[in-house]
Amino acid sequence: MMLSDLEKELIKMVADMHDVPKGGAFSIRRNGDGSMRSSSPNITIEGNKAKNGINVKIKPGTKNETVYIPVLITEEGLSEVVYNHFTIGEDADVTIVAGCGIHNGGDKKSQHDGIHEFVVEKNARMKYVEKHFAQGSGQGKKVFNPKTILTVEENGLAELELVQIRGVDATKRDTEVLLKDGAKIISVERMLTDDKQEAESIIDVEMRGKNSTCQIISRSVARGQSRQTFDLNMSGYEDCRGHIQCDSIIMDEAEVVAIPRVSAFHVDAQLIHEAAIGKIASDQMIKLMSLGLNEEEAEAKILAGFLK
Repeated sequence: MMLSDLEKELIKMVADMHDVPKGGAFSIRRNGDGSMRSSSPNITIEGNKAKNGINVKIKPGTKNETVYIPVLITEEGLSEVVYNHFTIGEDADVTIVAGCGIHNGGDKKSQHDGIHEFVVEKNARMKYVEKHFAQGSGQGKKVFNPKTILTVEENGLAELELVQIRGVDATKRDTEVLLKDGAKIISVERMLTDDKQEAESIIDVEMRGKNSTCQIISRSVARGQSRQTFDLNMSGYEDCRGHIQCDSIIMDEAEVVAIPRVSAFHVDAQLIHEAAIGKIASDQMIKLMSLGLNEEEAEAKILAGFLK
């Protein structure tokens, strides 16, 4: 199993990998082919031809293991829909590294739509990292539409790190979360758009369990003539706590719409939301330029720190 130099470049960007792993659990999808995969003693990855995807099962009690499931597209005009299902067994503590990289040097659209369904069982912990990156000098669009359906059972924890690095022409990120008793989710989203790119992020969390907690943090930078929309919803049906924070830097002729919403259906639900949209502070620019950076370098430094 060999990756081309271009594929190695993409997989490093989206999954912090340098090549095909020599051991452990992984599934690398290349131009619609998902046959490059391997299981480990505690993690089973099986193909699901009926739904064009994989089933990942993590044994109860599994600790400190990582699953890699990147998607690489270097073929012009390839569009696919992939369905993946994950079961994180009781008391497990694992990291799942996903991400998709597209290189499109042609004039036809390349698109990856991934539907991921997760069940985090009782007392289990999961960190899920999903990064998107696109490149290529062609006029063909690079499109990602990820959908995440997540159930966190009693006293489980799900931590989501959702990152759009650059180069994505259009994306719709749709995340649905159900929290049971004592369950917790922490979702951190970072997004960069430029030129005429469009991005929409929808997060909908239902806190159905007692003492469930939710933290949603979204940070974005919109440049050029790009457009971003954030629809962040949180509903509390029991004694629960939740916080939404949405911060955006807007530049050039870009547009940003932030719609944080909280809904309480229980007297002991404690829900907070806040949103801020603004330009780069001039005092930050002045300070960095006084230290020897030019305007472009100072701007890049501020944006990198904001999206970190």
